[in-house]
Amino acid sequence: MPVEFTIFPRRGLVVVRFFGFVAIDDILEATRAYISHPDYVAGQKQLVDMAGVSGFENDPVRFMQMQAGKAKRLAASGLQSIVVYIAPTEISRECSAMFVRSWKKLETVVPLVQDTEAQALALMGQPEESIAELMNASAE
Repeated sequence: MPVEFTIFPRRGLVVVRFFGFVAIDDILEATRAYISHPDYVAGQKQLVDMAGVSGFENDPVRFMQMQAGKAKRLAASGLQSIVVYIAPTEISRECSAMFVRSWKKLETVVPLVQDTEAQALALMGQPEESIAELMNASAE
C-alpha cells in the first residue's frame, strides 16, 4: 500500500509516509487502520512525509468527502492536532496543498508544509533531523 504509518505513543506522534501513486482508497484504508490501532489517540501530532509521492488520484469531490469524514471525527474529539507535511517536490507540494486546503476552515487541525524532514521535525518539537533518525531513536 502506498501509505504507511508508525505511531510513537510516548511522543504523541504518528509518522505517515506516502509513496508511489496514491489513491483515495489507499488513504481511506490507512486511516481506518490508524484509528483502529491500539496506540491511536485523538489529537496525536502527525508528521506526513510526501517526498515519495509520484502521483495521486485527483478527484476533488471524493477527496473532500473523505476529508469531511475525518473532520467530523476530529471535531468530535474537541482536540487540536498539528499536521506537518514534508513536501520537497512539485508533485508532493500539489498533493500536500490538497490536504491543507481541506483543513482551512477547521480550528481542530493546524496544517503546515515544510521542504525538509529537519524543518518538519523541528516544528514538531523533535530533536532528530531525519525520519530515519527518529525511527532509530524510538526503537531503542
